Amino acid sequence: MPDGQLSTPPHPNPRTEDDRLDRLRLVRSRRVGAVTYHRLMAEHGSARAALAALPGIAKAAGVAEYEVCPLGVVQAELKQGKALGARLLVHGEPDYPAALLDIPDAPPVLWARGDISLLHRPAVGMVGARNASSLGVRMARRLGLGLSEAGFTVVSGLARGIDTAAHEAALEAEGRTIAVMAGGIDVIYPAENATLAAAIDANGCRISEHPPGLEPQARHFPLRNRIVAGLSRAVIVVEAAAKSGSLITARAALDYGRDVMAVPGHPFDARASGCNILIRDGALLVRSPQDVLEALGAPTEATPEPEMRLPPLPGPTAPQRPLKEVALLHSMILNRLGPSPLAEDQLMRDLNVTSAQLAPELLTLELDGRISRQPGGLLARVS
Repeated sequence: MPDGQLSTPPHPNPRTEDDRLDRLRLVRSRRVGAVTYHRLMAEHGSARAALAALPGIAKAAGVAEYEVCPLGVVQAELKQGKALGARLLVHGEPDYPAALLDIPDAPPVLWARGDISLLHRPAVGMVGARNASSLGVRMARRLGLGLSEAGFTVVSGLARGIDTAAHEAALEAEGRTIAVMAGGIDVIYPAENATLAAAIDANGCRISEHPPGLEPQARHFPLRNRIVAGLSRAVIVVEAAAKSGSLITARAALDYGRDVMAVPGHPFDARASGCNILIRDGALLVRSPQDVLEALGAPTEATPEPEMRLPPLPGPTAPQRPLKEVALLHSMILNRLGPSPLAEDQLMRDLNVTSAQLAPELLTLELDGRISRQPGGLLARVS
Protein backbone atom coordinates (compact mmCIF):
# COMPACT_ATOMS: atom_id res chain seq x y z
CA MET A 1 0.00 0.00 0.00
CA PRO A 2 1.29 3.52 -0.76
CA ASP A 3 2.69 5.76 1.97
CA GLY A 4 2.65 3.01 4.58
CA GLN A 5 -1.15 2.89 4.59
CA LEU A 6 -2.52 0.07 6.69
CA SER A 7 -5.83 -1.67 6.27
CA THR A 8 -8.38 -2.04 9.06
CA PRO A 9 -10.52 -5.13 9.71
CA PRO A 10 -13.55 -5.06 7.38
CA HIS A 11 -16.00 -6.20 10.06
CA PRO A 12 -14.81 -4.98 13.50
CA ASN A 13 -16.48 -6.39 16.58
CA PRO A 14 -19.02 -3.75 17.76
CA ARG A 15 -18.25 -4.37 21.43
CA THR A 16 -14.53 -4.02 20.76
CA GLU A 17 -15.12 -0.81 18.81
CA ASP A 18 -17.27 0.59 21.63
CA ASP A 19 -14.51 -0.16 24.13
CA ARG A 20 -11.90 1.47 21.87
CA LEU A 21 -14.07 4.58 21.63
CA ASP A 22 -14.46 4.66 25.41
CA ARG A 23 -10.71 4.28 25.93
CA LEU A 24 -9.99 7.05 23.45
CA ARG A 25 -12.57 9.30 25.12
CA LEU A 26 -10.97 8.59 28.48
CA VAL A 27 -7.42 9.50 27.46
CA ARG A 28 -8.63 12.58 25.52
CA SER A 29 -10.54 13.89 28.53
CA ARG A 30 -9.15 16.94 30.28
CA ARG A 31 -6.47 16.30 32.92
CA VAL A 32 -6.21 12.60 32.07
CA GLY A 33 -2.60 11.79 31.28
CA ALA A 34 -1.13 8.34 30.83
CA VAL A 35 -0.60 7.60 34.53
CA THR A 36 -4.10 8.81 35.44
CA TYR A 37 -5.57 6.72 32.63
CA HIS A 38 -3.96 3.51 33.89
CA ARG A 39 -4.99 4.23 37.48
CA LEU A 40 -8.58 4.83 36.39
CA MET A 41 -8.61 1.59 34.41
CA ALA A 42 -7.13 -0.34 37.34
CA GLU A 43 -9.63 1.08 39.81
CA HIS A 44 -12.78 0.87 37.70
CA GLY A 45 -12.14 -2.10 35.45
CA SER A 46 -13.31 -0.57 32.19
CA ALA A 47 -13.07 2.69 30.31
CA ARG A 48 -16.85 3.16 30.44
CA ALA A 49 -16.91 2.86 34.23
CA ALA A 50 -13.93 5.20 34.49
CA LEU A 51 -15.67 7.80 32.32
CA ALA A 52 -18.69 7.65 34.62
CA ALA A 53 -16.51 8.11 37.72
CA LEU A 54 -14.29 10.85 36.29
CA PRO A 55 -16.49 13.92 37.03
CA GLY A 56 -16.75 12.89 40.69
CA ILE A 57 -13.00 12.40 40.95
CA ALA A 58 -12.40 15.80 39.34
CA LYS A 59 -14.83 17.43 41.78
CA ALA A 60 -13.01 15.86 44.73
CA ALA A 61 -9.77 17.34 43.38
CA GLY A 62 -11.33 20.81 43.25
CA VAL A 63 -12.18 20.91 39.53
CA ALA A 64 -15.73 22.19 39.09
CA GLU A 65 -18.05 21.58 36.12
CA TYR A 66 -15.87 18.84 34.66
CA GLU A 67 -16.99 17.11 31.46
CA VAL A 68 -15.44 14.09 29.77
CA CYS A 69 -14.38 14.17 26.14
CA PRO A 70 -17.48 14.10 23.86
CA LEU A 71 -18.03 11.05 21.66
CA GLY A 72 -18.07 13.18 18.52
CA VAL A 73 -14.54 14.41 19.16
CA VAL A 74 -13.00 10.93 19.16
CA GLN A 75 -15.14 9.80 16.23
CA ALA A 76 -13.72 12.73 14.26
CA GLU A 77 -10.19 11.76 15.37
CA LEU A 78 -10.67 8.19 14.17
CA LYS A 79 -11.97 9.42 10.82
CA GLN A 80 -9.02 11.78 10.44
CA GLY A 81 -6.50 9.09 11.37
CA LYS A 82 -7.98 6.68 8.84
CA ALA A 83 -7.84 9.37 6.14
CA LEU A 84 -4.12 9.80 6.90
CA GLY A 85 -3.46 6.09 6.43
CA ALA A 86 -2.60 5.73 10.12
CA ARG A 87 -3.56 2.92 12.45
CA LEU A 88 -4.71 3.22 16.06
CA LEU A 89 -2.89 0.95 18.52
CA VAL A 90 -4.63 0.60 21.88
CA HIS A 91 -2.87 -0.44 25.09
CA GLY A 92 -3.52 -4.10 25.81
CA GLU A 93 -4.36 -5.09 22.23
CA PRO A 94 -2.07 -7.55 20.36
CA ASP A 95 -0.52 -5.00 17.99
CA TYR A 96 0.39 -2.56 20.77
CA PRO A 97 4.20 -2.50 21.47
CA ALA A 98 5.00 -5.14 24.08
CA ALA A 99 8.00 -3.11 25.29
CA LEU A 100 5.65 -0.40 26.56
CA LEU A 101 3.19 -2.63 28.39
CA ASP A 102 5.02 -2.72 31.74
CA ILE A 103 5.87 0.95 32.15
CA PRO A 104 3.53 2.90 34.45
CA ASP A 105 3.06 5.86 32.07
CA ALA A 106 2.70 3.87 28.83
CA PRO A 107 0.73 5.81 26.21
CA PRO A 108 -2.86 4.49 26.27
CA VAL A 109 -3.11 4.86 22.49
CA LEU A 110 -0.67 5.33 19.63
CA TRP A 111 -1.25 6.42 16.06
CA ALA A 112 1.14 4.61 13.71
CA ARG A 113 2.16 4.85 10.07
CA GLY A 114 4.42 2.39 8.29
CA ASP A 115 5.55 -1.05 9.39
CA ILE A 116 4.11 -1.60 12.87
CA SER A 117 5.91 -4.95 13.17
CA LEU A 118 9.02 -2.90 14.01
CA LEU A 119 7.38 -2.00 17.32
CA HIS A 120 7.83 -5.63 18.41
CA ARG A 121 11.52 -6.02 17.52
CA PRO A 122 14.66 -5.29 19.58
CA ALA A 123 15.37 -1.57 19.51
CA VAL A 124 17.95 0.92 20.75
CA GLY A 125 17.12 4.58 21.33
CA MET A 126 19.44 7.38 20.31
CA VAL A 127 19.01 10.99 21.40
CA GLY A 128 21.12 14.11 21.58
CA ALA A 129 21.58 17.76 20.77
CA ARG A 130 19.68 19.54 18.03
CA ASN A 131 22.66 21.85 17.45
CA ALA A 132 24.99 18.86 17.25
CA SER A 133 28.64 19.22 16.35
CA SER A 134 29.97 17.61 13.18
CA LEU A 135 31.75 15.07 15.39
CA GLY A 136 28.51 14.27 17.20
CA VAL A 137 26.64 13.79 13.93
CA ARG A 138 29.40 11.48 12.66
CA MET A 139 29.21 9.43 15.85
CA ALA A 140 25.42 9.17 15.63
CA ARG A 141 25.70 7.98 12.04
CA ARG A 142 28.33 5.41 12.97
CA LEU A 143 26.20 4.05 15.79
CA GLY A 144 23.05 4.04 13.65
CA LEU A 145 24.79 2.12 10.87
CA GLY A 146 26.39 -0.41 13.21
CA LEU A 147 23.26 -1.09 15.23
CA SER A 148 21.11 -1.43 12.11
CA GLU A 149 23.56 -3.88 10.56
CA ALA A 150 23.40 -5.92 13.78
CA GLY A 151 19.62 -6.21 13.48
CA PHE A 152 18.46 -3.53 15.92
CA THR A 153 15.78 -0.97 15.17
CA VAL A 154 16.97 2.58 15.85
CA VAL A 155 14.45 4.72 17.76
CA SER A 156 14.64 8.50 17.91
CA GLY A 157 12.50 11.64 17.85
CA LEU A 158 12.86 13.07 14.30
CA ALA A 159 14.44 16.25 15.68
CA ARG A 160 17.31 18.12 14.09
CA GLY A 161 20.89 17.06 14.76
CA ILE A 162 21.50 13.70 16.43
CA ASP A 163 17.96 12.36 15.85
CA THR A 164 18.12 13.10 12.13
CA ALA A 165 21.56 11.51 11.78
CA ALA A 166 20.42 8.37 13.62
CA HIS A 167 17.32 7.91 11.43
CA GLU A 168 19.20 8.59 8.20
CA ALA A 169 22.00 6.16 9.08
CA ALA A 170 19.55 3.37 9.86
CA LEU A 171 17.80 3.87 6.53
CA GLU A 172 21.12 4.09 4.69
CA ALA A 173 22.10 0.70 6.13
CA GLU A 174 18.79 -0.67 4.80
CA GLY A 175 17.89 -1.18 8.44
CA ARG A 176 14.87 -0.12 10.42
CA THR A 177 14.00 3.01 12.33
CA ILE A 178 11.11 4.30 14.43
CA ALA A 179 10.36 8.01 14.78
CA VAL A 180 8.39 9.08 17.85
CA MET A 181 6.51 12.30 17.11
CA ALA A 182 6.04 15.16 19.58
CA GLY A 183 2.87 16.32 17.80
CA GLY A 184 0.22 14.65 15.69
CA ILE A 185 1.19 11.87 13.29
CA ASP A 186 0.64 14.27 10.38
CA VAL A 187 2.58 17.20 11.87
CA ILE A 188 6.22 16.95 10.82
CA TYR A 189 8.48 18.90 13.17
CA PRO A 190 10.80 20.34 12.11
CA ALA A 191 9.24 20.85 8.66
CA GLU A 192 12.65 20.38 7.03
CA ASN A 193 12.43 16.68 7.92
CA ALA A 194 9.37 16.06 5.73
CA THR A 195 11.42 14.06 3.21
CA LEU A 196 12.96 11.99 6.01
CA ALA A 197 9.50 11.35 7.49
CA ALA A 198 8.27 10.09 4.11
CA ALA A 199 11.28 7.75 3.89
CA ILE A 200 10.50 6.42 7.36
CA ASP A 201 6.87 5.83 6.35
CA ALA A 202 8.14 3.71 3.46
CA ASN A 203 10.89 1.81 5.31
CA GLY A 204 10.22 2.26 9.01
CA CYS A 205 7.50 3.44 11.35
CA ARG A 206 6.30 6.74 12.81
CA ILE A 207 4.18 6.87 15.96
CA SER A 208 2.43 9.49 18.07
CA GLU A 209 0.26 9.35 21.18
CA HIS A 210 -1.42 12.62 20.22
CA PRO A 211 -4.45 13.19 17.98
CA PRO A 212 -3.76 14.04 14.34
CA GLY A 213 -3.31 17.73 13.64
CA LEU A 214 -1.86 18.59 17.07
CA GLU A 215 1.03 21.05 16.84
CA PRO A 216 3.86 20.12 19.22
CA GLN A 217 4.26 22.26 22.33
CA ALA A 218 7.14 22.40 24.80
CA ARG A 219 5.51 19.96 27.24
CA HIS A 220 5.07 17.34 24.51
CA PHE A 221 8.78 16.74 24.03
CA PRO A 222 9.43 15.12 27.44
CA LEU A 223 6.35 12.96 26.81
CA ARG A 224 7.81 11.88 23.48
CA ASN A 225 11.16 11.14 25.11
CA ARG A 226 9.70 8.67 27.60
CA ILE A 227 8.23 6.67 24.68
CA VAL A 228 11.68 6.55 23.05
CA ALA A 229 13.04 5.20 26.34
CA GLY A 230 10.23 2.70 26.82
CA LEU A 231 10.56 1.18 23.36
CA SER A 232 14.32 0.72 23.70
CA ARG A 233 16.51 -1.88 25.34
CA ALA A 234 19.09 0.85 25.82
CA VAL A 235 19.21 4.60 25.31
CA ILE A 236 22.38 6.19 23.93
CA VAL A 237 22.94 9.91 24.53
CA VAL A 238 25.37 11.20 21.91
CA GLU A 239 25.54 14.92 22.76
CA ALA A 240 23.53 16.73 25.42
CA ALA A 241 23.83 19.85 27.52
CA ALA A 242 23.58 19.61 31.30
CA LYS A 243 19.92 20.71 31.15
CA SER A 244 18.34 19.08 28.11
CA GLY A 245 15.50 16.84 27.04
CA SER A 246 18.00 14.09 26.33
CA LEU A 247 18.67 13.77 30.05
CA ILE A 248 14.93 13.42 30.66
CA THR A 249 15.05 10.49 28.24
CA ALA A 250 17.97 9.01 30.17
CA ARG A 251 16.17 9.44 33.50
CA ALA A 252 13.05 7.75 32.09
CA ALA A 253 15.20 4.89 30.78
CA LEU A 254 16.64 4.37 34.24
CA ASP A 255 13.17 4.40 35.77
CA TYR A 256 12.08 1.74 33.29
CA GLY A 257 15.09 -0.48 33.96
CA ARG A 258 16.71 0.18 30.58
CA ASP A 259 20.45 0.57 30.03
CA VAL A 260 21.74 4.14 29.73
CA MET A 261 24.81 4.78 27.61
CA ALA A 262 26.60 7.99 26.66
CA VAL A 263 29.28 9.17 24.27
CA PRO A 264 31.94 11.18 26.12
CA GLY A 265 32.90 14.67 24.98
CA HIS A 266 35.41 17.39 25.62
CA PRO A 267 35.03 18.95 29.10
CA PHE A 268 34.94 22.46 27.60
CA ASP A 269 32.14 21.65 25.14
CA ALA A 270 28.76 22.52 26.69
CA ARG A 271 27.06 20.13 24.27
CA ALA A 272 28.91 17.24 25.92
CA SER A 273 28.42 18.20 29.56
CA GLY A 274 25.24 16.13 29.96
CA CYS A 275 26.92 13.03 28.54
CA ASN A 276 29.93 13.47 30.81
CA ILE A 277 27.62 13.84 33.81
CA LEU A 278 25.79 10.61 32.86
CA ILE A 279 29.09 8.73 32.57
CA ARG A 280 30.24 10.11 35.92
CA ASP A 281 26.99 8.84 37.44
CA GLY A 282 27.36 5.34 36.03
CA ALA A 283 26.19 5.34 32.40
CA LEU A 284 28.14 3.06 30.07
CA LEU A 285 30.79 4.92 28.09
CA VAL A 286 30.23 4.31 24.36
CA ARG A 287 33.02 4.53 21.77
CA SER A 288 31.56 2.35 19.02
CA PRO A 289 28.59 0.13 18.11
CA GLN A 290 30.54 -2.83 19.52
CA ASP A 291 30.39 -1.30 23.01
CA VAL A 292 26.59 -1.21 22.77
CA LEU A 293 26.26 -4.71 21.35
CA GLU A 294 28.53 -6.21 23.99
CA ALA A 295 26.59 -4.51 26.78
CA LEU A 296 23.32 -5.89 25.42
CA GLY A 297 24.72 -9.37 24.99
CA ALA A 298 24.05 -9.24 21.24
CA PRO A 299 26.33 -10.59 18.50
CA THR A 300 28.94 -8.04 17.45
CA GLU A 301 28.83 -9.23 13.85
CA ALA A 302 25.85 -8.83 11.56
CA THR A 303 23.52 -11.75 12.27
CA PRO A 304 20.25 -12.81 10.61
CA GLU A 305 17.41 -11.45 12.70
CA PRO A 306 15.73 -14.78 13.63
CA GLU A 307 18.90 -15.82 15.48
CA MET A 308 18.97 -12.76 17.74
CA ARG A 309 18.04 -13.77 21.27
CA LEU A 310 17.90 -11.15 24.00
CA PRO A 311 16.54 -11.32 27.55
CA PRO A 312 13.06 -9.86 28.12
CA LEU A 313 12.82 -6.20 28.97
CA PRO A 314 12.47 -5.31 32.63
CA GLY A 315 9.73 -3.00 33.77
CA PRO A 316 8.54 -1.52 37.05
CA THR A 317 5.21 -2.35 38.62
CA ALA A 318 2.52 0.21 37.96
CA PRO A 319 1.48 2.20 41.04
CA GLN A 320 -1.66 0.99 42.81
CA ARG A 321 -2.58 3.98 45.01
CA PRO A 322 -6.20 5.17 44.73
CA LEU A 323 -6.60 7.98 42.21
CA LYS A 324 -8.29 10.35 44.67
CA GLU A 325 -5.29 10.01 46.97
CA VAL A 326 -2.95 10.72 44.04
CA ALA A 327 -4.98 13.77 42.98
CA LEU A 328 -4.80 15.11 46.53
CA LEU A 329 -1.02 14.61 46.65
CA HIS A 330 -0.62 16.43 43.30
CA SER A 331 -2.65 19.32 44.68
CA MET A 332 -0.51 19.43 47.86
CA ILE A 333 2.71 19.40 45.81
CA LEU A 334 1.56 22.23 43.56
CA ASN A 335 0.27 24.28 46.49
CA ARG A 336 3.61 23.93 48.26
CA LEU A 337 5.72 24.83 45.23
CA GLY A 338 6.03 28.27 43.69
CA PRO A 339 8.32 30.13 41.29
CA SER A 340 11.06 30.14 43.92
CA PRO A 341 12.89 26.78 43.89
CA LEU A 342 12.41 24.36 46.79
CA ALA A 343 14.63 21.40 47.63
CA GLU A 344 13.03 18.02 46.94
CA ASP A 345 13.98 16.65 50.36
CA GLN A 346 12.39 19.72 52.01
CA LEU A 347 9.19 19.11 50.03
CA MET A 348 9.24 15.50 51.20
CA ARG A 349 9.48 16.62 54.83
CA ASP A 350 6.80 19.29 54.40
CA LEU A 351 4.34 16.77 52.97
CA ASN A 352 5.41 13.94 55.31
CA VAL A 353 5.80 11.45 52.45
CA THR A 354 8.54 9.02 51.50
CA SER A 355 10.79 9.33 48.48
CA ALA A 356 9.08 6.29 46.94
CA GLN A 357 5.70 8.02 47.27
CA LEU A 358 6.88 11.38 45.98
CA ALA A 359 9.20 10.48 43.10
CA PRO A 360 6.64 9.04 40.63
CA GLU A 361 4.26 11.96 41.20
CA LEU A 362 7.03 14.49 40.60
CA LEU A 363 7.85 12.74 37.32
CA THR A 364 4.18 12.83 36.31
CA LEU A 365 3.90 16.55 37.08
CA GLU A 366 7.18 17.23 35.27
CA LEU A 367 6.00 15.38 32.15
CA ASP A 368 2.73 17.35 32.34
CA GLY A 369 4.77 20.56 32.31
CA ARG A 370 3.47 21.67 35.72
CA ILE A 371 6.78 21.62 37.58
CA SER A 372 10.41 21.99 36.54
CA ARG A 373 13.61 20.56 37.96
CA GLN A 374 16.57 22.82 38.57
CA PRO A 375 20.22 22.13 39.47
CA GLY A 376 20.91 20.97 43.01
CA GLY A 377 17.76 18.88 43.42
CA LEU A 378 15.48 21.93 43.40
CA LEU A 379 11.88 22.05 42.17
CA ALA A 380 9.72 24.94 41.02
CA ARG A 381 6.13 25.27 39.90
CA VAL A 382 5.61 26.29 36.29
CA SER A 383 3.14 29.15 36.09
